[in-house]
Amino acid sequence: MDKKILLVDDEEGIRKVLGISLADSGYEVLTAENGEQALRLFRKNRPPIVMTDIKMPGIDGISLLQKIKSELPDTEVIMITGHGDMELAIKSLQLQAIDFVTKPINDDVLEIALNRATEKITMREQLRQYTENLESLVKEQSAKLVKAERLAAVGQAIEGLSTAIRGIAGDLEGGIRYFNEMPCFVSIHNRDLKIVETNQLFKQRLGNGVGSNSWDIYKQVGQKPENCLVARTFQTGKGQRGREIVRCKDGRELPVMIHTAPIQNKEGELELVLEIAADISEVHRLQEELRTTQQRYQQLFDEAPCYISVQDRDLRLTATNRRFKEDFGEQKQSHCFEVYKNRGEPCPNCPVAKTFSDGKSHQSEMVVTSAHGEQYNVLIWTAPIRNAAGEIIQVMEMMTNITQIRQLQDHLTSLGFLISSISHGIKGLLTGLDGGMYLIQKGVERKQDDKIKEGWDVVQLMVDRIRSLVQNILFYAKERQLHAEKVDVLGFAEDLCLTVVHKTDAHGIEFTKHFAPSLGSFEVDANVVRTALINILENALEAVTADKTKDTRRISLEVRREKKTVVFEIRDNGIGMDQETMENLFTLFFSTKGHAGTGLGLYVAEKVIQQHGGNIEVESSAGEGSRFQVSLPVSLPPSIRKAMKTAGPATAPR
Repeated sequence: MDKKILLVDDEEGIRKVLGISLADSGYEVLTAENGEQALRLFRKNRPPIVMTDIKMPGIDGISLLQKIKSELPDTEVIMITGHGDMELAIKSLQLQAIDFVTKPINDDVLEIALNRATEKITMREQLRQYTENLESLVKEQSAKLVKAERLAAVGQAIEGLSTAIRGIAGDLEGGIRYFNEMPCFVSIHNRDLKIVETNQLFKQRLGNGVGSNSWDIYKQVGQKPENCLVARTFQTGKGQRGREIVRCKDGRELPVMIHTAPIQNKEGELELVLEIAADISEVHRLQEELRTTQQRYQQLFDEAPCYISVQDRDLRLTATNRRFKEDFGEQKQSHCFEVYKNRGEPCPNCPVAKTFSDGKSHQSEMVVTSAHGEQYNVLIWTAPIRNAAGEIIQVMEMMTNITQIRQLQDHLTSLGFLISSISHGIKGLLTGLDGGMYLIQKGVERKQDDKIKEGWDVVQLMVDRIRSLVQNILFYAKERQLHAEKVDVLGFAEDLCLTVVHKTDAHGIEFTKHFAPSLGSFEVDANVVRTALINILENALEAVTADKTKDTRRISLEVRREKKTVVFEIRDNGIGMDQETMENLFTLFFSTKGHAGTGLGLYVAEKVIQQHGGNIEVESSAGEGSRFQVSLPVSLPPSIRKAMKTAGPATAPR
């Protein structure tokens, strides 16, 4: 791997100190004091890794990142940021920066970031080499197949040659001179089925043969002259064709393709028969070698530790390897975008489409969904497959599952996301608390009860939000042991409504509830389940509020009992979700709200419900609203009870 690294920072001190540290780690360090100088050095030296400060005069770090990625996408960029630049750092990750480090730079954090960049570059290079080796193997086997097909065509050429030789019948001695030069076994037979002449190759390999029976050299004819092709030619007056085994004078046996042609005298009577036998053992050897190679190629194709598919110009899968079938199913003739993304049209920037367009290999990284509903981060590499005329007829796509690598990276970078999200959340909550306390203070000073009440309502609201935020953070940081007890379902549902009804009234949203009779009780940790359901209800509230097209905005809560399960069904007529949003709905830090959302709420909700042995089903379509169905068992499953006992007494979060 190329050990060059480009360091960009407008502070000379940082360039010197960090440059010394990088040089000690074995890197050849190039330095630039601004974005313009950095671009010139980058275009001249093409270093695989770039470290750049985010905030610089002129071309800043974000713009430099975009330019580098547009010119050489494989370059890995590490951003240097201050503590107040977290939003820009997150934006840089969205623009495909590999990582970011904060000032002052910790050596351990720097080493982790550099190792991550190096590992990605190394993995990409290994995948490129693997693809090139596989392409060479395909070309080599294709060449052998073409050669075997050409050899198999020898029979047809010999048949044409036999027909042409009949014209030599009037000058037998002249014909014999030509026969001696032919690269096959040539013999002439009379009506007594005796050999009267043979060519030089015949004599060398099979013996003189003159005076022998026409069938003596053949293993399969035996003592039945009527099976001899020469005899059939005399009987029918027409040329014959067949396969035989001949015995060489050294004892070896050779498979041959035989062609016979009648030779007439000047009166037009059939007088002699010309027999030409071509050695096809080489064809057999090549066919066997080809079968063996095909088996090895298929084994390599199936056992490769990645997903391999071959696609046509319509982006249909024409061949897939074993691992692909295991995780994505038998999807032959299906479109790739249907299999990977459940989409109805090709993905933007499809690497396979690009390869068909320009004939070059392309690399991409994306998230795909398996046949079992699991999501994988994959690194994709494409290679064109050409026909003999050099035209691209198919594209081979190789995908390496890098989900575990991404999970490790996410585990390291999620702290940054979490800190940023919490900072935004707490900042807003503190502002709200300041406003509430200000109203209370003014109300006390002026003895205005309405001001005091208004301020107290604001403080209560902010406290509720702080409690919700802290609970979400605790669930994310460490799974909390359940503190389960028997809870009246109806009372629980009524209490749940009280937490949201003031919000729906404030936004002019029609909130309806329907509770079935005889709901009984269920065994839950009431506090955490209430938090999970509130997260879903607030998600519905935000979806309805965001839809400005409907005159009537509605949210409904239905609670019913189905056998040994209590079902909470929440419906809204808000903006709804597309398929891709639904697939990522419960993914950590996934949010469609930008900085307004942390991406923790629904992730925590799913964890809570699963922790109780329940599940969440979601139905939605863009513009038509959504339905969340939460099912919880009336009694906790035995496995969960056992885990609670093993963990010891539950403790409340602090």
